Amino acid sequence: MKDYGLENRRFVIAGVAITIVLVYIVRLFFLQMMSDDYKKNADSNAFLKKVEFPSRGIITDRNGRLLVYNQPAYDIMVVMREARGKTDTTALCKALGITREYFIERMEKIKRSPGYSSFTQQLFMNQLSDKDFSLFQEKIYRFPGFYIQRRSIRQYQYPYAAHVLGDMAEVSPADIEDDDYYQPGDYIGKLGVERSYEKQLRGEKGVQILLRDAHGRVQGSYQNGALDRRPVPGKNLTLSIDLNLQALGERLLEGKIGSIVAIEPSTGEVLCMVSSPTYDPRIMVGRERSRNHARLSLDSWKPLLNRSIMGLYPPGSTFKTSQALTYLSEGIITPATAFSCNRGFYFRGLHVGCHGHGSPLALVDAITTSCNGYFCWGLYYMIGNKKKYGSVQNAMNTWRDYMVSMGFGYKLGIDLPGEKRGLIPNADFYDDAYRKSWNGLTIISISIGQGEVTLTPLQIANLGATIANRGYYHIPHVVRKVEGEPLDTVYTRRHYTKAGRAAYETVVAGMRGAVLRGTCRAANRSDYEVCGKTGTAQNRGQDHSVFMGFAPKDDPKIAIAVYVENGGFGAEYGVPIGSLMMEQYINGKLSEESMKKADDFQHRRISYGTRNR
Repeated sequence: MKDYGLENRRFVIAGVAITIVLVYIVRLFFLQMMSDDYKKNADSNAFLKKVEFPSRGIITDRNGRLLVYNQPAYDIMVVMREARGKTDTTALCKALGITREYFIERMEKIKRSPGYSSFTQQLFMNQLSDKDFSLFQEKIYRFPGFYIQRRSIRQYQYPYAAHVLGDMAEVSPADIEDDDYYQPGDYIGKLGVERSYEKQLRGEKGVQILLRDAHGRVQGSYQNGALDRRPVPGKNLTLSIDLNLQALGERLLEGKIGSIVAIEPSTGEVLCMVSSPTYDPRIMVGRERSRNHARLSLDSWKPLLNRSIMGLYPPGSTFKTSQALTYLSEGIITPATAFSCNRGFYFRGLHVGCHGHGSPLALVDAITTSCNGYFCWGLYYMIGNKKKYGSVQNAMNTWRDYMVSMGFGYKLGIDLPGEKRGLIPNADFYDDAYRKSWNGLTIISISIGQGEVTLTPLQIANLGATIANRGYYHIPHVVRKVEGEPLDTVYTRRHYTKAGRAAYETVVAGMRGAVLRGTCRAANRSDYEVCGKTGTAQNRGQDHSVFMGFAPKDDPKIAIAVYVENGGFGAEYGVPIGSLMMEQYINGKLSEESMKKADDFQHRRISYGTRNR
């Protein structure tokens, strides 16, 4: 007789055994084929993969003067799996001059960092001095899992052009997430060309594979370095900046808030970009960078703000040149059209003031004397011309299209981060603001660069370059050449405005008249012809002093915008500063008399009180 209970138990035992075998097979398959933990562990025991950082590209000015270069630095790296439970923490802290609390905090932070792996080297301590490096190197054998990594740090040769050059800092979690090139502890450009040309400057990392024995001691290169990859140095940059011009501009704006931007009209190359107040880029390197950056961030004068591309200002009377170009090209006026001005624009109870000058006057003289009334009349007749445009909305959008074609209302596209677009209103803007009940009188102040219109100093300088070229501009750029690469064609293409060549010639005549007998007489010279336009931009406090110009008239080498907050009339600060800058660039130096003027302006201070700057 069969024992069915015994037979059933036999099947149960066999089933359990088969299940156990299957579990082991699946687990072995997972460990060997699906997981690389053991491989990593084996590799980390046998090999040390040492990252070799490339030399970052150097930066020079347009004349080859070295602005930014590299200096050797040393980081302490740690492989957590090797250091765990084997480190004499007290001895390590003493060797590095740190506290035990710092050690614990740093190790915990490493474990929480993005991309963390216990098998690979992680940054423990950065930028040791040569002295600290030498002392620690003698003792490193006592601390398993700790290594010295050689890299370089940036050095800035001069105390100038901080906003253009930018600086370097440790990568953020967002940087690591955006680009797998970076690992925790790496450095990246944060501002200026260090940021916008990061990929060209950084180069490519290399790797050295070292063989270790059973005790973790390095025995030499694996396969005689056959699998090593050498780092590829970063590409060098040549800037369009002229260091001497930049230095003079920063001197002239000491103790003032504002900006100077100079452009070479024929190429769009930025010759100088001054934002005041500024700071010394040499304080933004090494282990003190974070502290200095925090201090600058709290400064009420906002020295970290690049006002040249981020400052949004009313352009004042420099904007009248764009209005003249528009009215002429649209046939609203001719060069001979004359309007009366009795110390301003008076119509239907509206008054826009103006200074005393001859009246009536035609366009060239209106630019020469900076007549407010003339340009108010021009806008009034354009916006109200229903026969030509059908409605104020169509007239307004036509006006807007001219402004946009001149580089206003949108970012120009300079090769620096943080550029602002400014504001050029359109019909929808005013329909929303006035519930579609508006006309030329409502918005009359935009005709003289006030009201809702705002531009950056870069856009004002680009207006000067466009007039100098009689109708076109190149997108402004601060990098003249990238080693081994052609300049991006975005910077070599001409951008033509909607205004005609004849209109530009008339405006040039007006700007030349302003220098010979008008508001820019302080810029007049005998050795080359200067064209200019002042601006006195209204402000709730003291007016802003503005100048826009170019020289020489018929072979322009430089176009410039000077903007000094609360500097008063354009002729008070804008014109003389602009004149000195043009002389420096065109002649390569200042005359003895001009050097005295530069010293005077350097030591002039404008009181800004306690207002929020």
